[in-house]
Amino acid sequence: MRIFLAGIMQGSRRERGIASQEYRAQLAQVLRQHLDDTQIIDPFTLHPESVDYSFEAGRKTLLEMAEAAGRADALVAFVPEASMGTAIEIWEAYRHQRPIFIISPLRENWVIRFLSTRVFETHEEFIGFVASGEFQRAIQSQSPP
Repeated sequence: MRIFLAGIMQGSRRERGIASQEYRAQLAQVLRQHLDDTQIIDPFTLHPESVDYSFEAGRKTLLEMAEAAGRADALVAFVPEASMGTAIEIWEAYRHQRPIFIISPLRENWVIRFLSTRVFETHEEFIGFVASGEFQRAIQSQSPP
């Protein structure tokens, strides 16, 4: 099973910095622990220096990661604040009829509200969902696109 791990990197920052990426390791560990044969597609792991990429390399990476989100079996996103890149990845997963699980307090944000399969307020709530086997059952119950 291929799971795309989307989430805030630059968010609404005006400078080149990025938000803490600690959430990625925690989510990847939980998914691997509770799901057999899981491949995590993590844009930050694949491109840790992307904030400093050239214009062309940055554009290529943005588009490649969006395509990868659409090809994955499911998308898990951490969205504590608006994230345009994550919104594009969510859109691609939605367009390809992939299940989308979002961890976010932004329940009324239209991208989150209307495109997600399920929204979780906290990491702990999502981790419980995965540990209980509900995540795997939700993926398996999805009809093929």
